[in-house]
Amino acid sequence: MIIKIDESWKFHLNDEFEKPYFKELLTFVKSEYTQNQCFPKGTAIFAAFDQCPFHRLKVVIIGQDPYHGVGQANGLSFSVNDGISHPPSLQNIFKELKRDIGIAPPESGNLERWAKQGVLLLNATLTVRAHEAGSHQKQGWETFTDAVIKMISEKKENVVFLLWGGFAKKKGAKVDATKHYVLTSGHPSPLSANRGFWFDNKHFSRCNDYLVSKRIEGIRW
Repeated sequence: MIIKIDESWKFHLNDEFEKPYFKELLTFVKSEYTQNQCFPKGTAIFAAFDQCPFHRLKVVIIGQDPYHGVGQANGLSFSVNDGISHPPSLQNIFKELKRDIGIAPPESGNLERWAKQGVLLLNATLTVRAHEAGSHQKQGWETFTDAVIKMISEKKENVVFLLWGGFAKKKGAKVDATKHYVLTSGHPSPLSANRGFWFDNKHFSRCNDYLVSKRIEGIRW
């Protein structure tokens, strides 16, 4: 099966696509999308890669699952389609942006504008069954996204990894911190944020300060 993903990523991931686990994963995903309502839409499964080509990559933000409500997921972690209400975690991300660098919360929660500047908004699991959080976990996606993170760490330099919450920290554990800038904090979900583990982490300004120090253009958050 031909994987429809941006060519700059396909070059680095072709070997992964040929592994038995990935072929089994594709069989599972095809079956799920045939038999159930799943998100994001099929053409957006690899949107995080398509919107952020490998050569443009500057920042990685790791999420867990796509949103499982109708019309929400667009293939980018924490992002929702235009016209969709901002989920609680995204609301807190925008609140921290306001506190950190003074940017007012935008009307749209679609983060494509970040992705196109070089922010890889990567969910650990790229698909989900409608209204069933975690329903596509442990089918192979986590193995694939671990391989993506490892490949980025090995083949790139000076990438900023924003690891929010325990799950993301575990996913990013193999990032070579001698080559990259790793920032960690609590998750932006209300449970974590309201306990003081999210707000005032200043990840957005710290990210740009690092990029500029390496003569890389910062992100227009």
